[in-house]
Amino acid sequence: MKINEMLNIEYPILLGGMAQISMGEFAAAVSNAGGLGVIASGGLSADRLREEIGKCKRKTDKPFGVNLMLMAPNRDELAKVIVDEGVQVVVTGAGSPTPYIPMWKGAGIKIISVIQSVKIAKKVEAMGVDAIVAEGTEAGGHVGETTTMALVPQVVDAVSLPVIAAGGIADGRGVVAAMALGAEGVQVGTRFLVAEECPVHERFKEEVLKAIDTDTLVTGRSIGGPVRGIRNEMTLKFLELEARKASRDELEDLSMGSLRKAVFDGDMIEGSVMAGQICGMVSECSSVKEIIESMFEDVKKIYLNLGKLI
Repeated sequence: MKINEMLNIEYPILLGGMAQISMGEFAAAVSNAGGLGVIASGGLSADRLREEIGKCKRKTDKPFGVNLMLMAPNRDELAKVIVDEGVQVVVTGAGSPTPYIPMWKGAGIKIISVIQSVKIAKKVEAMGVDAIVAEGTEAGGHVGETTTMALVPQVVDAVSLPVIAAGGIADGRGVVAAMALGAEGVQVGTRFLVAEECPVHERFKEEVLKAIDTDTLVTGRSIGGPVRGIRNEMTLKFLELEARKASRDELEDLSMGSLRKAVFDGDMIEGSVMAGQICGMVSECSSVKEIIESMFEDVKKIYLNLGKLI
């Protein structure tokens, strides 16, 4: 796989850059298990990002990356920290990486952009990124409108870069489906939420484990910031306000700090329990290593069975 060679990893799987969740030690666990651990820099100061990178380095000698949301007010500082700390991979989203590409390329950093449409995929390819994550609307957190099944093959046909599929992938079947659509790797978030090494509150994990296929919904479409999470009192109130055409300020007042409430306090009522539609298939906690190895053992079995049918 080109992705394995490009990123120097054993398995073509990336940890989704989940804000306040994908921190240094968690990223290290994914890298140690053969994937690419990714530290989410969303909401972090430059000093805190350095701290999380340091934690990751102390736990692994394997490649890892940093996710940078390009709408962050301190993006210039964070972009430089990535270079100063010798990070091998940067995963960008929510904005244009153009201002930072020369600096990152000069430091030998591989640049991967997360996109939700063919149009944006073509744009980031022209900017000079190294690979693309095509993320479908099934994913948790900030999402686009096109499904993974529809988005991935169209992006694969539109660009010449390696494409990584994201959204609705939690087992070997999802990986094989992504490969059949032309992807060379996968990015996974929701399945890792219940990993033993995942730092979210136990009540957050329990909420994911008990969720069924219809338990997620998307809020924030009216203000141009759609977010998928598990239905609770906060999200239902948010949708009610949106239906009444509430102002952005009213909506932001309701959701301010809600992710932190869920992740750290275990508040499943007023917290934002970001998770993808595949949460209904996530049924057990296990280590990151067990998750990845099980996933790719299933991939091998599926390919073997396909070979028997052809």
